[in-house]
Amino acid sequence: MEIGWMHSRRQRQVLVFFVLLSLSGAGAELGSYSVVEETERGSFVANLEKDLGLGLTEMSTRRARIISQGKKQHLQLKGQTGDLLINEKLDREELCGPTEPCILHFQVLMEKPLEIFQAELRVIDINDHSPIFTEKEMILKIPENSPLGTEFPLYHALDLDVGSNNVQNYKISPNSHFGVLTKERNDGRKYPELVLDKELDREEEPQLRLTLTALDGGSPPRSGTAQVRIEVVDINDNAPEFEQPIYQVRIPENSSLGSLVATVSARDLDSGANGKISYSLFQPSEDISKTLEVNAMTGEIRLRKQVDFEAVTSYEVHIKATDGGGLSGKCTLLLQVVDVNDNPPQVTISALTSPIPENSPEIVVAVFSVSDPDSGNNGKTISSIQEDLPFLLKPSVKNFYTLVTDRALDREARAEYNITLTVTDMGTPRLKTEHNITVQISDVNDNAPTFTQTSYTLFVPENNSPALHIGSVSATDRDSGTNAQVTYFLLPPQDPHLPLSSLVSINADNGHLFALRSLDYEALQGFEFRVGTTDRGSPALSSEALVRVLVLDANDNSPFVLYPLQNGSAPCTELVPRAAEPGYLVTKVVAVDGDSGQNAWLSYQLLKATEPGLFGVWAHNGEVRTARLLSERDATKHRLVVLVKDNGEPPRSATATLNVLLVDGFSQPYLPLPEAAPAQAQGDWLTVYLVVALASVSSLFLFSVLLFVAVRLCRRSRAASVGRCSVPEGPFPGHLVDVSGTGTLSQSYQYEVCLTGGSEANEFKFLNPIIPNFPP
Repeated sequence: MEIGWMHSRRQRQVLVFFVLLSLSGAGAELGSYSVVEETERGSFVANLEKDLGLGLTEMSTRRARIISQGKKQHLQLKGQTGDLLINEKLDREELCGPTEPCILHFQVLMEKPLEIFQAELRVIDINDHSPIFTEKEMILKIPENSPLGTEFPLYHALDLDVGSNNVQNYKISPNSHFGVLTKERNDGRKYPELVLDKELDREEEPQLRLTLTALDGGSPPRSGTAQVRIEVVDINDNAPEFEQPIYQVRIPENSSLGSLVATVSARDLDSGANGKISYSLFQPSEDISKTLEVNAMTGEIRLRKQVDFEAVTSYEVHIKATDGGGLSGKCTLLLQVVDVNDNPPQVTISALTSPIPENSPEIVVAVFSVSDPDSGNNGKTISSIQEDLPFLLKPSVKNFYTLVTDRALDREARAEYNITLTVTDMGTPRLKTEHNITVQISDVNDNAPTFTQTSYTLFVPENNSPALHIGSVSATDRDSGTNAQVTYFLLPPQDPHLPLSSLVSINADNGHLFALRSLDYEALQGFEFRVGTTDRGSPALSSEALVRVLVLDANDNSPFVLYPLQNGSAPCTELVPRAAEPGYLVTKVVAVDGDSGQNAWLSYQLLKATEPGLFGVWAHNGEVRTARLLSERDATKHRLVVLVKDNGEPPRSATATLNVLLVDGFSQPYLPLPEAAPAQAQGDWLTVYLVVALASVSSLFLFSVLLFVAVRLCRRSRAASVGRCSVPEGPFPGHLVDVSGTGTLSQSYQYEVCLTGGSEANEFKFLNPIIPNFPP
């Protein structure tokens, strides 16, 4: 019984294996290979690289691997050589049981590019099992009046080997009454029957003991023995006979426990105990014993456990009817299991690629196979995914599918997809299986950094401290990782004369801008430059923005008096006739302020006077005029101090000192003639200084640094017709410029202020442009 149990278990495993094997799909046929069972692990089977016609390393580069049916991996593939090797010892009886030939199906899967080859491995049987009788002793009760030639069935021997290695012949130990015949069933199995060659005589010999030997066809052959005990009984000349020799029944696999499968019936013409029949299973396998049970009295056959079409599709059951005299008859029950859609489809992921790069269409995301152990429409499947996803399902080879991208994906729009593979069979009711796949999208550097503004305007007060943070620029990148890490830098200025590298700097990490030195509004009112940013992708992408820096003016320049010049040289003396009317223009105080705006708005007022009330100063233009009529009592010499003040906060100021001489008329010389010659020599040297200063101003202005203003002051000659001008001994400060046009000197001009020579009237010659200065 133990041998029969092992045989039944292996038979079920083989049936399950072949059902699964028949459902697996493959592509091109590779061929059939063979190997002898019990071959050692690592033994060579074939060279797939040679059979497929591939190059020396193509198997490795294409990532070839073996896909076997079931959980065990019987074969292994060496990618470097393409050799197909045995992964473990193969036991043909465990794999296939009585099935012959024993074929293991497998596929060769190549991922790059995807290609699948169907192949099979045949396991060749060796004679490694001896025949075994399930019953070590068989008891036969034979009536003494049995006719010659009567055949008595015996239990056959089991041999796990197949083909010629299975049981081929039976023989009996030498005796005078019985011989043995070897017969064959429909399934090819050979069984013994005992044949009566000589009549029995119970009184002479009531019991016989014989040895039955089973021989297989191996080389050398193996054998097994069992004892046959024959008891000669009194006459019971009618054996039970079934109404039909074969019963054919179909039952669905979902039949409940205890369901009636069939009812067999036999009759016996004898009477009494010899005619009383009992039913039993004849030499059942372990699986049949667990699946079916027979009522010994009624012959009803019922289910002891549920049948499974995917495990066993049919059963061949032998029923024996035995009468009270020990005679028996047999019939055969052919039980066909009808498939029911009780298995959902199964999804097996063979390859999965995640993450996948964006902007790359037609990428194979996954390769999977679908199987359903049911049969007919119950085993046909339909596969699908959600409709709103940019992916497509493509059938590859039988039962294999590939999941590919339908278009180029954008990680910035969506970085992850959850895909549900839905597989539904065609049975009734329909069963489905869902398998979830998560696909990550990897970033590609396809977005350039973008500034938050196309242009930035920054305001910096002049006289700032060095390294002052004056503002920031900011850029963002929609990519991720290093592709989104940005670096800032200054672009070369369009103006080659702008010393940008000495003016500002930028923090490469955060875009903060710093003034490198103190800025002077009077020298540089503003400038612009371009800032670039680049990411750290490969290849790197970049963009740029315009930055304008405007310098804000501060009231850091005091007014500067151009006339009368206050540099310590001989002061000019203004002549006023005593007959001058009120409002007579004595002179005009000319001043400039290097600042701009309200910081350069100048106002004038008379601070001190020798005789208050005699002279007045116009607040807006600095004109000094007489306030009343002059009289003889007024002093001849007057000293006036004029205050010039800007409108800044806090205000800055300067003073101008005027010397005024009251004369009766311009015809009388005021200064002695001997002084004319030295004064003329001094004027010549001042003229030389002025030419040098003007040349320096022109050169420095081209580099936008400083403006120099040279003004020549003419002096009035007291002699007859010799005039004298007072000229500054040094250049004016370079900050005496203004762009506001509020009354001070314009930046576009420098002026010459001088009294005319040889004139009898107190006339001025001033505000004449001598050096045009065009803005850049």
